[in-house]
Amino acid sequence: KETMDIPIPIPALATEPRFAQRLREHLEAGQLLDKRYQLQEVAGGHVALPVLEEKLSLLSLPQDIPCGLDGKVSSPRATCATSLPQDPIPSRTLRRRTPAQRLRDELRRLLGESWSEELERDVPCAWQRHGDLVLLSENSLRAAPWEQLGQVLWETVASALGARRLARRGRVLPGGMRTPSVTLLLGQDPWVEHVDNGIRYTFDVTKCMFSPGNITEKLRVASLPCAGEVLVDLYAGIGYFTLPYLVHAAAAFAHACEWNSHAVEALRRNLVLNGVQDRCRVHHGDSRELELRDVADRVNLGLIPSSEEGWPVACRVLRKATGGVLHIHHNVEALPAGSSPDAEAQHPAEHGGKEKQRARIRPEWKRWAEATALRIQELLAELHEQSWSTSILHIEVVKSYAPHVHHLVLDLECRPTLAG
Repeated sequence: KETMDIPIPIPALATEPRFAQRLREHLEAGQLLDKRYQLQEVAGGHVALPVLEEKLSLLSLPQDIPCGLDGKVSSPRATCATSLPQDPIPSRTLRRRTPAQRLRDELRRLLGESWSEELERDVPCAWQRHGDLVLLSENSLRAAPWEQLGQVLWETVASALGARRLARRGRVLPGGMRTPSVTLLLGQDPWVEHVDNGIRYTFDVTKCMFSPGNITEKLRVASLPCAGEVLVDLYAGIGYFTLPYLVHAAAAFAHACEWNSHAVEALRRNLVLNGVQDRCRVHHGDSRELELRDVADRVNLGLIPSSEEGWPVACRVLRKATGGVLHIHHNVEALPAGSSPDAEAQHPAEHGGKEKQRARIRPEWKRWAEATALRIQELLAELHEQSWSTSILHIEVVKSYAPHVHHLVLDLECRPTLAG
């Protein structure tokens, strides 16, 4: 069931333009003017001055300004109580503040004398935004005074951050599904929409993970030359990589494997949202039990900390006659950069000998890539009972996952070796 969010009116006083400056000075002197918003013209040619709601009971006006504070206009020229129009215009001061500063200032104003350094440390400085929903971090606004404020706290946070809905994440629930523990704080609909590189992703924020840290890899995938190819994505999720392959990299067809039913629901919606549902088959279940064979020109293994359990499946789905390319994700631990004498290597040549911009590849990363290439070569030889060659095309550093641990992607070309 859809619900409508009704904007909270901003109380104001409407007066004739000739009284506006005098009224403004009076409100400022009494610290009654709500400086978050600009003065705005309203019906009848009047000017509306925003007033702090919590101080309305203290409001009184100079005798030289016609007044009708009960909302009854005593004369056509009276100053009367009203509210700012919908979507009030923020003040210049408010627009200059960062969202984090704005949030802190609004919460400080809400708490008044109860504000403390401890509470200030509890105010988040960063969050995820998905459309009109803001997702707060697990430890945000947990102190007891916040809980006592109830719903007004979340309405204030949402207003400060320009959101209509709020949620707060918890710890990822145990198990292989990587299901988030997320609580809706404001609003009732948990489905959100996120746009990356022109691709629309929708998902239930309380049931599915979304990692903004993978954006660089999604952009890279979108640029790969996949025209006419068949892709198998062994860990598709909501379509993080499946969609860039189909929408931008022009893959002809994709097999998307996913065992989390909530992610599968989002994946199906996302295929339709992006108009590629006819070029993808969703396989709901454990990818290790996938029955596909000999179909793929390219396999994506986007699971961390390790996708090793999917390597035998990846080998089975590669085309037996021509092979293809594996994109193998893994978390690799390495010593701090510069701590060993051989701490710099270069990216191998990539795609037809083209050189990518030179970048530091740590020895541990290179050793992992070489060991992985050898293991895949062995798996392919055992599976097909003939020799295969594997070539490291590229090692991509996606992000730092933990101290000295990096999320890497190995692009590995795998080809059968022609006998004699």
